[in-house]
Amino acid sequence: MVTWVVLGWLSVYFIATLTILFARWSQLSQWHERERASLESIMMGSKNVRDDSILKRCVSSASYSINLLKVCKNVAEKNATIGLSWLSVIASTSPFIGLFGTVVSILETFGGLGNASSASLGVIAPAISEALIVTAAGIFVAIPAYSFHILLKRKAYEVLSLVERQAEIIASNAKAGEAKSGHDQLG
Repeated sequence: MVTWVVLGWLSVYFIATLTILFARWSQLSQWHERERASLESIMMGSKNVRDDSILKRCVSSASYSINLLKVCKNVAEKNATIGLSWLSVIASTSPFIGLFGTVVSILETFGGLGNASSASLGVIAPAISEALIVTAAGIFVAIPAYSFHILLKRKAYEVLSLVERQAEIIASNAKAGEAKSGHDQLG
């Protein structure tokens, strides 16, 4: 019974891993393209970020501050890393869940052997083999979860680097504009 519960639990983990991967990869890819286009627009001389950039909420045409840009970058980081902690939890706990199922199954096997009149390899081997399947399932779930965690973390980093570059350009343009208006007032 424990074997089936553990396999069910690991199945839920595996489905969650794939769901997080496909959903987040799609969202981060689209977001990456929007921020890349916005950065290109700013680099080509546009005074404002594009409407589909996350920084648009923080930068109005009238005024903005460096602190507000920092807040927006923090919000972007939070949004970009959604789901990564779940992948980390799944990657780190699924081998232990599998091992738990194996230990309990082996204990049940040996408990049953104590009550049996004869214990042979033909009786023990299938039970231990079944128990080890749960460990293999735990490892099978952990490897993709860990791999997808690293891939999504990298994709989030790429998006955040685009946001950071845009914020730096906006901040430098703001400083240049302040210096110019200060110079104009003096002249």
